[in-house]
Amino acid sequence: MSSAPVVLCQSTKCPRGNPPSRLECPTCNKLGVRGSFFCGQECFKADYGTFNPFQNYPFSGTLRPVYPLSPKREVPAHIPRPDYALREDGVPISEMRTLGNPPRVLDADEIQKMRTACRLGREVLDLAASHIRPGITTDELDSIVHQATIDRNAYPSPLNYRKFPKSVCTSVNEVICHGIPDQRKLKEGDIINLDISLYYDGFHSDLNATYPVGNIDEDSAKLIRTTRECLDAAIKMCKPGALFRDIGKAIEPIARANGCAVVRTYTGHGVNNLFHTAPNIPHYAKNKAVGSMKPGMCFTIEPMINLGGNWDVQHWDDSWTATTIDGKRSAQFEETLLITVSGVEVLTAEGDSTKSY
Repeated sequence: MSSAPVVLCQSTKCPRGNPPSRLECPTCNKLGVRGSFFCGQECFKADYGTFNPFQNYPFSGTLRPVYPLSPKREVPAHIPRPDYALREDGVPISEMRTLGNPPRVLDADEIQKMRTACRLGREVLDLAASHIRPGITTDELDSIVHQATIDRNAYPSPLNYRKFPKSVCTSVNEVICHGIPDQRKLKEGDIINLDISLYYDGFHSDLNATYPVGNIDEDSAKLIRTTRECLDAAIKMCKPGALFRDIGKAIEPIARANGCAVVRTYTGHGVNNLFHTAPNIPHYAKNKAVGSMKPGMCFTIEPMINLGGNWDVQHWDDSWTATTIDGKRSAQFEETLLITVSGVEVLTAEGDSTKSY
């Protein structure tokens, strides 16, 4: 006969180091939520109603998910949405149909729609970032992003994309990307990436940035500076005729010189009426990306930079959250770019207007 599985105390504040526990949250039990156990009343009261659903997962760092997730947020019926938003499985059929196609060159009307979508995306990111502080939960940030997006008659692109459950990705500390907003409160000294994407008038914008939560240590501050420097160097080499494979050549030397590694698992991508499409843009040197830049192409560059020399990733059991394998911190910045006849325009640039190089 097999014994019952050992469940550790789910409190994020457990003074005993989260030992095996048998005190179950009665509300969670009634709701059919399993795994919400605590080692004593003090831990139960401290984290009442919340739990880590992956207690047996070998986390690489100190971050833990705090469930339950809030219910899926609603988008008003009058707001147009991409195809995957209407599918139970969240599969972007329109993207699948373009696999293998070359990058699209947009016409003047499409470019103007991209400019508008990207301006709205920047507004939402800046608004959400203004709320970052110790004590706010990532779910509260998701609520702010969701409301700001629908206030602009736009659809939050991540929502239901391949069944992603929220309207923004919130990636904290060792999370590289695709963090799911939950009940965890941000703490002094954390860093957090907000990845904003929205769909407006048939086109997507995509941008993100990493922010300090209160005062952070020098390693974290240097990581954020390095990551932004990597992105800026890559943007400056973009122009008609430039090779997509050379973007990584601009990024990786900066990361290495600052004691960091460039994540290889995730890439930049084309963005237009489709959320993710050609071209594919690796951020590391000596990659084999095909193609060159042409006026009218829109794409993202979004380097993910890890502290230390390890670029590999591991995924939590939610199938989304990607973290460093050594628990060290990671940062990311992303802009949506338009290639022009003379260079590149940053459609999601911070400030009141786009930035050209």
